[in-house]
Amino acid sequence: MSSRRSVILFWQLAILALTLVVWQWGFEWSKMLLPKAYLPKILDPYFVAKPSLIWNSFLRLGCFSDASGFLACIGNNDNNLWVATLVTLKNTWWGFLFGSATGIAAGLVLGRSDFLARVFGPYVVALNSIPRIALVPLVILIFGLGDLSKIATAWLVVFFVVFFNTFEGTRAVDRDQIAAARLMGASEFAVLRTVVIPSALAWVFASLLPAVSFALVGVIVGEFIGAERGLGKLIIEAEARANASEMMVAIFVMMIVGIVLAMLVQALQSYLLRWQPQFEGAG
Repeated sequence: MSSRRSVILFWQLAILALTLVVWQWGFEWSKMLLPKAYLPKILDPYFVAKPSLIWNSFLRLGCFSDASGFLACIGNNDNNLWVATLVTLKNTWWGFLFGSATGIAAGLVLGRSDFLARVFGPYVVALNSIPRIALVPLVILIFGLGDLSKIATAWLVVFFVVFFNTFEGTRAVDRDQIAAARLMGASEFAVLRTVVIPSALAWVFASLLPAVSFALVGVIVGEFIGAERGLGKLIIEAEARANASEMMVAIFVMMIVGIVLAMLVQALQSYLLRWQPQFEGAG
């Protein structure tokens, strides 16, 4: 088992090293082999900065290369890389948390009630048919340029993703298990707590991993349209200066933020679903 992990790690690092080498020097190599008209623009440092330039921009945006010192640089820049990352991470987390909580609650309620599902079903479908990006300007108009509008945007994106999975998971619960629980005198709340929720958890967690990414997308789109701080604003400012390296720094930081949040969700999933065979021994 350990040898297999070592082989997998080796190939992962090899692919990463090859990607960085081609990224750094591929454009120069292609200029020697291909006519100018056929040069791949994806390797052009003007459009996608070299890793060395991205690293230098990271040091500059992260206040590691500032002559005035790290703390002085942080204090002089309201939207430095660290503040922007914390703002985006905070808004993504709260948007994901509120969107997931309300989506799960609504999915459980409508999934357990045929009457409510029929009443609210058309409205849910109608609201879900609206592209969430189209609502971002309206959300910013209502909540302003601050963090609340970014949290609301993330909530809009996450809610429906989690709701539909929870709704279908609730409807898919084995009816015989529910009947057996009621036969033993379980109340409706007890049935929900001991039968419905554990059975629907796999469906819920199947939606939470993509919901993390969608929450981050919602926050970034909101920051693109209008924001005081955040990684999205860093990207827009870098784009205005045609500075690809700074844009790539923000993109890589967003990727790390998404990975961290996904790992947290996976850890929670492994703990709550540890009774399932694929998660045995977790937690």
